[in-house]
Amino acid sequence: MAKLNIGLIGVGRLGRVYARDLSTRIACTRLTAIADTDEAAVLRVRDEFEIPQAYTDAADLFGDPSVDAVVIVTPTNTHREVAVAATAAGKPIFCEKPPSISLDDAIAMRKSVAQSGVFFQLGFMRRFDSGYAAAKARVDEGMIGDAVVFKSTSRDPYPPSLAYADPRSSGGLIIDMGIHDFDLARWFMGEVASVQAIGGVLAYPEFATVGDIDNAVVSLVFGTGRLGVVDLTRNGIYGYDISTELLGTQGTLRIGYLRETPLLMMTRAGVGHDTVPYFMERFRDAYTTQLENFARNVLDGREPPVTIDDGIEALRIAVAATRARETGQPVQISSVEGVAPSHQGGG
Repeated sequence: MAKLNIGLIGVGRLGRVYARDLSTRIACTRLTAIADTDEAAVLRVRDEFEIPQAYTDAADLFGDPSVDAVVIVTPTNTHREVAVAATAAGKPIFCEKPPSISLDDAIAMRKSVAQSGVFFQLGFMRRFDSGYAAAKARVDEGMIGDAVVFKSTSRDPYPPSLAYADPRSSGGLIIDMGIHDFDLARWFMGEVASVQAIGGVLAYPEFATVGDIDNAVVSLVFGTGRLGVVDLTRNGIYGYDISTELLGTQGTLRIGYLRETPLLMMTRAGVGHDTVPYFMERFRDAYTTQLENFARNVLDGREPPVTIDDGIEALRIAVAATRARETGQPVQISSVEGVAPSHQGGG
């Protein structure tokens, strides 16, 4: 079997998962090089997965002749710089979501991709989850009639660090976390016309110190007049709870699960079960599947199923929702151009 030689940029929490998948779980990939500014992390991952080359400067990885394509898993606020450098090197790109925290940067990435002609695939892994993929097929087949209401919930079991939550690096709750749900909204229902949003610091007061919030509810109106709602929280303390419901004229689809192990414990004390710990367990297979899909697309000359335009439009909704939350006013998606949200604070 032909193999694609991959250079991985970023070996933090998710980057290490990608290193494992590219090294050991995907038959058509070979992880030949990694890069990260954290030298200790680079050396740990290099040794753990026996990777031939390890760099502390991504420029060295781009110049490595053994690298056929790159996977970018760096902090969101660095995606533009790294992706533009990758296009200049002529390397096919897989980039983790969001494309950036500002539309200006995301649009600059699109321009660089278009000018170079380099293959670019964006990482919205929920599209590759078996439940979401099956639901999409059933919606497309018309099995629930016309989907008229979209509901999506994303609940993290515990908060991220303040450094991560800082909107200057992650984009904030609505952009960083909600962008998955906004991508699903477009995928299932079509383009969003307008949004309203409410949110605040309700569980973790320290989030206000960096200008982020820990809970939000976003309502969507699609171009067709159909409706949607997305709720986001950092304090789903019982487990990692990701679910989506599509209400149709002829039926309803519910996607997601909360119990990780198929075991129910029943005693005099009560009945209970475990819950999904976090995103790496819930979407373990989806992460692997999307990376394998990327490699096969590059090897076989296929078009990317998730494009930079998908990332830009999901980001546009997230920016509009952030603005709506900050102003208390509905925001038309068409009014959001190449600007970042203001992030006025987390009250």
